[in-house]
Amino acid sequence: MRARLNPFVELAVGGDGTVVATIDGATVSAGEIGLKPLSTGAAKLVPELKSGLALDQLSAGEAASEEIERLIRRLAMQGLLEFALGHSREDDAVIIEPLIPGYWPRMPQLDDADLLALSRFAYVRRRGNELVIESPLADALIRICDAKIAAALVLLSSPQSLADLARREDFPGYELLALLVDCQILFKVDRARGDGLRTGEGDDSLILWDFHDLLFHTRSTQGRHANPLGSTCPYAGQIAPLPAVRPPWPGDKIALGDLAPAGEQDSAVTKVLHERLSTRVFDDQHPITLSEVARLLDAIARIRSKWDSTLHFGPSGPVVHFAKRPYPSGGASYPLELYLSVSKCDGLASGFYHYDADAHALVPIEVRQEEIDGLLLGASFATGASVSPQILITITARFGRVTWKYSSIAYALILKDVGVLMQTLYIMATDLGLGGCAIGTADINRFARMTGLAFHVEGPVGQFTIGRPTTSPAAGR
Repeated sequence: MRARLNPFVELAVGGDGTVVATIDGATVSAGEIGLKPLSTGAAKLVPELKSGLALDQLSAGEAASEEIERLIRRLAMQGLLEFALGHSREDDAVIIEPLIPGYWPRMPQLDDADLLALSRFAYVRRRGNELVIESPLADALIRICDAKIAAALVLLSSPQSLADLARREDFPGYELLALLVDCQILFKVDRARGDGLRTGEGDDSLILWDFHDLLFHTRSTQGRHANPLGSTCPYAGQIAPLPAVRPPWPGDKIALGDLAPAGEQDSAVTKVLHERLSTRVFDDQHPITLSEVARLLDAIARIRSKWDSTLHFGPSGPVVHFAKRPYPSGGASYPLELYLSVSKCDGLASGFYHYDADAHALVPIEVRQEEIDGLLLGASFATGASVSPQILITITARFGRVTWKYSSIAYALILKDVGVLMQTLYIMATDLGLGGCAIGTADINRFARMTGLAFHVEGPVGQFTIGRPTTSPAAGR
């Protein structure tokens, strides 16, 4: 296994041992990514990171090797490395591209008696002129440089013993198979749990996911992929943007403007809808109050009633529990939960809270301040604001509430619920004289770190900032 710099990264070492990194042509100071000056012996090894430095050749106890290992670990934390199996850059078998910062390849122990199978979430696709295999469960993408490896992996669509695989001429090697097991592209079949099909892979929560839903979730949020995200305008200069208003269909129009009764006033709801804005700038001299937060949460998310049902299973079938909230939800599933990252709120200490919709109460969750700051900074970046929001609401989904019942449409239903809840937040914020702004993504890995919840059990599906707006005309639109 060799570690090497990503193609867009260059490293240079000055005469004083200072490391200078250039990323996509832009120079980054060593302090920004935590690189420390190197000794002369360690500096001599840096050029080898361009073609690849074998990790198993770093000698334990040698000062220069220990420095280089620290450098490699720091580069990995910043997502600036890739890892390769093969003899040289010209003879790579596979290249491992980390999808999350800090990824480090591991080789779990494999036994000849192990049954290995391809994960039902793994898929092979063309990317440009390359062949890659990836999975929403994986922390890294595998670039396949040898077509024989792809052919060998096809065998693992059904469980195969490692001993049988090792006897084949096209055996891809223990190291690669261990790496793929670590990435959850392959998994060890537990004979006690069945034949390696859906119920035999992963935990019970993973059983509930369809392939396309889990892939959509991980690739349309932040944290578990390295693709461009957000407003990148990737097709500017290639395709003209669509007009804001659709060209009208031909035919005679039926004017609607004069059909309202004369003198009729707009209803309160109509007025609120017309006044709705996305607010990105907040008045930190007069922050939102705990009382206003309580009124907002009561109006948008508090549980109004609860009941049980056997649905269509009959009296001998499973009992399904329901809890109605103010907004509509597909199948009355109500999978959404609210977590508040509080920066400024009169009457409420800064911190991270879960909204208990049944008890109508905020429950503090102890997390590191740097994680809260990271959430707030991400929200500021997403909205283009120069300062943190007063409160950031992270909307999560308890996915099993929907995936237990629905096939093929489960994740789509969850996102529809998110849209309905965001509109409800906008309406109530406007009615209370508050400002808010919907954010279309969130870091699912950060939330998993903060709560200890696996990303496929409960995770972010949207965010919403809330606070007291300023009177500036730039505050919202």
